[in-house]
Formats: sequence, C-alpha cells, structure tokens
Amino acid sequence: MIRSMKKLFAVMTVMTLLIPAAAVAKDKKKDPDEIGNRDVGKGLNLYSLEKEIALGKSLAQDIERQAKIVDDPVIAEYVNRVGQNLVRNSDVKVPVTIKVIDAEEVNAFALPGGFFFVNTGLLLRAETEAELAGVMAHEIAHIAARHGTRQASRGQIANLATIPLIFMGGWAGFGARQGASVLIPIGFLSFSRGFESEADLLGLQYLYKAGYDPTAFVDFFEKLQADEKRKPGTMAKVFSSHPLTDDRIKDSQKNIQEILDAKPEYVVTTSEFNDVKNRLASLMNRRKGDDKDENKPRLRKTGSGRIDSDGNEKPKAEDEDERPTLKRRN
Repeated sequence: MIRSMKKLFAVMTVMTLLIPAAAVAKDKKKDPDEIGNRDVGKGLNLYSLEKEIALGKSLAQDIERQAKIVDDPVIAEYVNRVGQNLVRNSDVKVPVTIKVIDAEEVNAFALPGGFFFVNTGLLLRAETEAELAGVMAHEIAHIAARHGTRQASRGQIANLATIPLIFMGGWAGFGARQGASVLIPIGFLSFSRGFESEADLLGLQYLYKAGYDPTAFVDFFEKLQADEKRKPGTMAKVFSSHPLTDDRIKDSQKNIQEILDAKPEYVVTTSEFNDVKNRLASLMNRRKGDDKDENKPRLRKTGSGRIDSDGNEKPKAEDEDERPTLKRRN
C-alpha cells in the first residue's frame, strides 16, 4: 500500500512539472486586479520611454498645426476628464494629454508617449458615455502597451539606419488621415492583429475598473460594423485597416464573461454626457448655418437651453434625474 502511494505521488509530481508555468500562474494581462502592477509594454522596442515621449510630443504638435482643435472649454474639459479617469484605472506609465479634433470621422487615435486625440464625430455617434469611454479605453491600452513604437520597431529592425531620420523629420512614410486631413507616420497607427487584440483585452479591463458597463465596448463596435454594412466607407480608415471582425467581437464577449466578475451595477451614461453632446451638436449646426449665410440673422430661444441632435430645443422635465444612469445586472 505504501509502495503504491509512493508511485502515485511520484507520477503526480512529474505531471506537475510538465505543466507550463503560464498555466499554473494566472496571466496578469487577464487579471483586472493586477492593473498598475504589471508591465504590459514590455517587448522588442528600439525606443527608450524618454525618446517615445519626445517623439509623441513632436507628432502631436504636427497634428495640432494641421487639424482644428476644439477649444470649447466645456467640451474639452469633459472629454479630458473621462479620459483621465480611464488613465488612472490603467497600466499607463506616462502622463496622457487628450485633445478633441473637429472632424466628422468616427475615430480616436493615440500617439506614442501619451498623446491622444478624439474626433468630434466619435462624440456625436456614441449614444452613451460608456460607449465613448470604451473607444477611449481601447486607445489608452495602445499607449499603455507602447504599441506605436513597438510596431515601428518591428518595421525598422531590418534597417536601423532609418531611425535617426525620424527625429530629424525625414520620415517619408506618411499616411493621410481621413476627414481631418492630418498626416501621421502610418507605422505608429497601423497595428498588427495581435496588438489590436491586446488593446481590446486591456481596454475592456480599464473600462470595467473605471466603473463602466464593459458590454458598451462591444455594443458600439457592433454599431459601427452595422453602419459600415449599410454605407461602406462610414468607418474610419484606422478601423478598416484592422476590421472589427466577428472574431474580435466574439473574443471581447468571451473576455467579459471569463475575466470580469459581474458587478451589481455599472455606469452607462450621465446627464453631463448628454449635455456635452447636445452642446457639440449645437455648435456644429450653428457653424453650418454660418457657412451657408454669414448675413443670416441668429435667433436665440430662452428656456432650458437643451438642444437635440437636430438643433431643436428640448423641454426639461421637472423631475428629470441628473444622476448617472446605472445598469443593474440580473
């Protein structure tokens, strides 16, 4: 009996040794509790973090010279606050600067080193704050994982002589950005399928940890996918180069179920999101009207000041709740 037990113990010991370490230890990238305590940006990278920040700053300045930055303080402050809340609940190790670009394209993009831009088209297309935050969380994941410089490093590894040209403004591989007509080195924005999947995985966790409903991330991408099927060309180039495939959507749904413990309630949207979206729509409509006829008189109605997407004033109910909209799980 004792001899049999010893044999069984020996077999179990050998089997344990044969199990890969990754299978025994939980993958930190799939553990929201490890956010901030893991290095998701490690990997082949020819750029130090300092050079990455300097490069991102230079590229951001180029964008600001080419694009129209929204300087409305209410809109800019709101988008920045939503983004910084996600940054605080992420693995990002650099300060993040967030600005809004006046462009109809439904898009947001992050540059190396913590520089992040959100198009007005994204604000207007999102129906809830959680949907807006979901796209922003995905881009913040690209910053945290240093995907921009890691992707560029893969392309440059065969020709190291090109690296100094980047910092001297000699890079010729620029791609035109749709809508805003902004030129950005395409190597910093065109990510591999693996990097996009990783950004999906990390972004979901950041969205979840910040208190938002993680299913909003999937819902919004499904909405964009439906828009593209109805009207090809609707989706931003950055999405069409890495399509929102059914596999990506299914993987995100699987990650939500398997790695995110259900919470009693999530933030779906806030009255502030609706107010900012209405304010932006009003500004866009006013600008279009000015473009059509600069001499046309302007009328301003008194009242609630709440404007819908068609530019019409909406009456405010006396019992309207200003608190965030919460979604409870059944």
